[in-house]
Amino acid sequence: MRSPETPHGIGRRTALAALAGAGAATLLGAGAGLAAARPHSARTVTVTARPSAEDERLRLGQALRGSEFQATGLYAPPGTPLTLNVLPYDDLVPTLWIGAWDYYGTVTEPRGHLLRPGANTVTDPHGGPVYLTLAGRGEQAAVQFRGGALPMPVFSLGRTTEAEYQQQLDTRTDVPWVELHAPHTIMTLTREGALQYRNEDHAALLELVETIVDSHARISGLDGSKPVHRRKAGPYHFTEVSKVPSGVGAYATHGYNGFPRAYLDRATTVEGLRTRGWGFYHELGHLHQQMAYKPGGLTEVTVNIYSLAAQRTLGRPSNLLTVDPATGLNHFQSAQRKFGTAGLAYEKSFGAYEKLVPLRQLELAFGDDFWPRLHKLVREENPQSHWTETAKRYRALATYSSRVAGYDLTDFFVRTWAFPIDATGQAELAALGLPQPPVDPGTLTD
Repeated sequence: MRSPETPHGIGRRTALAALAGAGAATLLGAGAGLAAARPHSARTVTVTARPSAEDERLRLGQALRGSEFQATGLYAPPGTPLTLNVLPYDDLVPTLWIGAWDYYGTVTEPRGHLLRPGANTVTDPHGGPVYLTLAGRGEQAAVQFRGGALPMPVFSLGRTTEAEYQQQLDTRTDVPWVELHAPHTIMTLTREGALQYRNEDHAALLELVETIVDSHARISGLDGSKPVHRRKAGPYHFTEVSKVPSGVGAYATHGYNGFPRAYLDRATTVEGLRTRGWGFYHELGHLHQQMAYKPGGLTEVTVNIYSLAAQRTLGRPSNLLTVDPATGLNHFQSAQRKFGTAGLAYEKSFGAYEKLVPLRQLELAFGDDFWPRLHKLVREENPQSHWTETAKRYRALATYSSRVAGYDLTDFFVRTWAFPIDATGQAELAALGLPQPPVDPGTLTD
């Protein structure tokens, strides 16, 4: 589940965008992308500027912004003054953020505090984990935290041993938040949530998360072959949240993925994430979806291009091959039995997993690099559409797919699967002048 896309790709939470206008956009530090703690009587965090999350969203052609935060490993108690000193090495001043993301909670998002060069005192009424953002192109600044903040228990992949982490959990008991850090990962957990699965191998867990993130990058064609095809600047943020709507396991919105306590058995255990982590793969997928071919009816469909990629990467059986005990059919088979039936309509006639079948059939017909090539072409051409332009986005799915495949896919989209490709879209497909495919993709199965 994700929060709805709204005009210009901006969602219901706009704090990041608002502060970006005040020079508060973002990013993670160099190397592993984590805050650098220097040996000092006061913790000093060096921040290396990166493009803002909104700039990255536009470059990647995506519907949702990713995280801008640089983790500091510090916690600010509610109502406690934090004293700090800002050193703008390259004339850029970071923004300080305090709090945890919790879209449906009482306190819903971190608060941004604009800083100035030199001495600052910041008091946040709610408290929470402390982050920094800095927008730019490699400039640096440093923040010296002199008093008020407490170190959180933090496991940093490649830097923290399991024994050290366990000792932090046992000694830093006055801090209600815990974080796990890796080059492309910030995982923020309540202390209670972290203790629930404290006996996990946390290096193995973070390596698994990194593998899943990498699977999403590869299916997205983020191979660095051109500047436009670089991976997103900074990490992805996975946060334990206090509540979700009834019937929702987890969600995605601008900046982060939210997971309630009940989902942590799949998000924070190695075996759970590897074998039952579809929801995790799915929510991370929302932070990779491109706008151009994502009408509202495909929001919960194209996202699973990334979920299937994660399953294949982890050597897991495809969810599309799950057999319905009532019918004895998997999702390929049940969908194919509907082809050619009276009144067939893609959005109304097929179930959630059946709707994913044609997107997988495109890979089966035209190669494992089909979706990476399509993502790259969309990024390079950067077609624009409003979130309400449903017909335009369906047309884009059909025309971009045909161009990437090198074949006229009108029959596949319009007649086999009954996608709502209007007369304009069918004319655009015909104008491409492509040959018919040598194999009917609609016949293919895993």
